[in-house]
Amino acid sequence: MKVDFHFHLEEGPYSLEWLKRTSQALSATNPAVDKINTLEWIEGINTDLSLRIEQGCFSEEWILRFLDRGRAQGIEHFGLVDHLYRFVEFKAYYEKYMLVDDSLLGQLQKNWLDKVCTYSIEDFLSGVRKVANSRNDLSIGVEADYFLGADEDLKALLAPYELDYVIGAVHFNEGWGFDNREVKERFEHLNLVELYQKHFHVVQQAIASGLFDFIAHLDNMKVFGYRPDESLLMPFYKEVACALKKANLATEINTGLAYRYPVKEMCPSPLFLQTLFEHQIPITLSSDAHFPDDIGTQLDEALGLAESVGYQEIVYFKNRKRYTLSIK
Repeated sequence: MKVDFHFHLEEGPYSLEWLKRTSQALSATNPAVDKINTLEWIEGINTDLSLRIEQGCFSEEWILRFLDRGRAQGIEHFGLVDHLYRFVEFKAYYEKYMLVDDSLLGQLQKNWLDKVCTYSIEDFLSGVRKVANSRNDLSIGVEADYFLGADEDLKALLAPYELDYVIGAVHFNEGWGFDNREVKERFEHLNLVELYQKHFHVVQQAIASGLFDFIAHLDNMKVFGYRPDESLLMPFYKEVACALKKANLATEINTGLAYRYPVKEMCPSPLFLQTLFEHQIPITLSSDAHFPDDIGTQLDEALGLAESVGYQEIVYFKNRKRYTLSIK
């Protein structure tokens, strides 16, 4: 049994590279590709791209490209999310807790937020619900960034919305978005053990907040390959596992870093996953796809890794409840 419970419909900023990548996704998920690299083919891509931009990322046609591609790979339950920073209703939340001051980093991050915060959450929910209402294999959620001290703000912001699940994620360290390629050099000037300790402290606070149904990519701090010897991280792994156990919270095997980032490793690492299994922490599977041709990527490998450490079940979510599936 296979699920993909963390994938996205779009991600900015809207550069020429984004245009190229969207065109590639349209081509890869178009069943009529027998005339590739012909004028007729490129005219078709141009037509599809124009329609995609006109309709936006919450159209039924775009969503079904993800689901049809996933179904062809044997995925039986889907969890579709979007980042809260994409929605105007949550922009002030990010401006409050991100670093957006007059420093070079602050201005870079402010510019990024201005470019990616483009939609209302109502656009997302209405578009996805149109598809979800006609099928029972699709759950709707959001990926919410957790910041220290932001519990009540985030709780109040999420309260108006009916969701199947909420993913908690830590992408920021003291206001710095550490998975931003433009500022990855900051890692070179930091004590990595202390950095990871701070990261996992925030992860534990997110776990204890009671706001989330599962926590995403626990060790995504390794995104660019900056990681100390894992033996030095084992105490933190155990602390996180104990926190998840106490809160009765799940996490995921997320393949996104393995195929999209320099570290080329899933989250969590095999050693971290073994620790989670020893503490009986439930897991789901996630490709973290942002384009339809990436959905399901390396999930078979993720299942194999789960089985190798002893997992026999995975989980998925609906109506804020957790359900269990046998891997076999």
